[in-house]
Amino acid sequence: MSSFSSLAKSSAIMTAGTLTSRVLGLVKASLLATAIGVTAVQADAFDIANKVPNTLYMLLAGGVVNAVLVPQIVRASKREDGGEDFTNRLLTLSFMILAAVSVLATLAAPLLVWLYSSGWSPEQMALATAFAYWCLPQLFFYGLYTLLGQVLNAKSSFGPYMWAPVLNNIVAIGGLAVFILIFGTNNASPHELSTWTPDKIALIAGTATLGVAAQALILIWPLKRIGFKYKPTFGFRGVGLASAGKVAFWTFAAMLIGQLGFLVISRVASGASVPGDGNASNAAYTNAYLVFMLPHSLIAVSLATALFTSLAKDAAEKDTAAVIGDFSMGVRMVGLINAFATAALIVLASPVAMVIAGTGREQAMAIGLVIITMVFGLVPFSANYLAQRVFYAYEDAKTPFFIQLPQIIFQSLAVLSASIFPKSVTVAIIGLVMSLGYLFAMILSFSILKKRLGEIDLKEILTAHLKFLLAAIVAGGAGCGLLYFFPDFALAGRWQAFATTALVGSVMLVFFIGACYLLRVRELHSIIDVVAGKLRRAA
Repeated sequence: MSSFSSLAKSSAIMTAGTLTSRVLGLVKASLLATAIGVTAVQADAFDIANKVPNTLYMLLAGGVVNAVLVPQIVRASKREDGGEDFTNRLLTLSFMILAAVSVLATLAAPLLVWLYSSGWSPEQMALATAFAYWCLPQLFFYGLYTLLGQVLNAKSSFGPYMWAPVLNNIVAIGGLAVFILIFGTNNASPHELSTWTPDKIALIAGTATLGVAAQALILIWPLKRIGFKYKPTFGFRGVGLASAGKVAFWTFAAMLIGQLGFLVISRVASGASVPGDGNASNAAYTNAYLVFMLPHSLIAVSLATALFTSLAKDAAEKDTAAVIGDFSMGVRMVGLINAFATAALIVLASPVAMVIAGTGREQAMAIGLVIITMVFGLVPFSANYLAQRVFYAYEDAKTPFFIQLPQIIFQSLAVLSASIFPKSVTVAIIGLVMSLGYLFAMILSFSILKKRLGEIDLKEILTAHLKFLLAAIVAGGAGCGLLYFFPDFALAGRWQAFATTALVGSVMLVFFIGACYLLRVRELHSIIDVVAGKLRRAA
């Protein structure tokens, strides 16, 4: 089993990079909202265009790369050449597929925009298509970033993969700042559909793509630093890629049904967009999902990335006890942080929404409601994410597919029913449906893992999460009590919302940590011991 201290160090490096990136991502989202709005039709047009390449990447390569590359490289590293030839062939094949799909997707921009939208006017469709021509090349660079990053992860170099998105956000923020300086904010000079010229479109969409390209290309340097030299190598038969192909097939199938589910969400959410009504729609969904993903990305993704290499090695060596130990520890550590995040985001949903999306009480409350319904699914979402990594470590992508299939069927049917409710709450209902789907998937994953591994420390996991829940309730009560004294101030403006979030969030954190300490939460004491040890060594 990997030591907690070593895992904590790797996770801390990645968390620092992810935190910096996510903070800059929030700044970028805030600037984007300032530049073109959130509930305006042009905001939804750009949101679809900028989201399609990311969505397609997740469908075609994202899950496949994450599930396949690290275990395959770890196993190939035992060969005489350290797996160099195998890795080069795997990368060459992946690059070729990515390049071909990226070209085809860009040519199909009008079709893709139509597919992910519903009920839009010809003018809004035309604008979204123009944005998409600039944004769809991101597909290749997203793939390049993940491929190079997973090679680094497989060689236990975790930091660069998590720090590279910082550069992406810096480039995008720069582009948005220039856009605002040249063309003004949406409030000062409304960017209606008729105002979008080619240079205006190129600036906001082109810099978004430039940021993704920079994020990928910056990883070439750390790869050279660890001694990895890529050499294009062709010939893909008889070199051990068959096993990777089986895992890739089932992972692709799981991503396919996942993206079909997202397609339903996108079309139903876009149908809630009514010009002038200010309803939460696609852009509002994206902002709420950005908030939802923040704690997951900071903790679950960082920890899972550090754990995955260890899990793959333990699985290859058939060390089941080590796999169980790492998985149990990972779920409990992630649960501790996510329990606080859930309480904090429920209490502070509307102020957080205002910080990101800009002024407007009704807009903040609409997005805040979506955040609340989404965040109920945070703990099961991250727990299931870790469970998937255990399956992938055993080169099993078939089981996650059959777990995800009923989840997506349920979510899609329930999301379609959301359209019968008032448009003002459509996206909030989508968030609630997603949370229920994550809970269902987690329960199914844990049940199958328990049968396969024999034991997953379920009693210890449940006991720990019960303590986390009690501490979260205490923290939530403290936050609500504090907000009671200045309810109007919290949504009076952007800086007031930020100040409220910082103050109330800090008080809630103190109460949460105090409650965990009194409840003798072992995971908190482990973190304190590691930090105290590092401080003593530093002194």
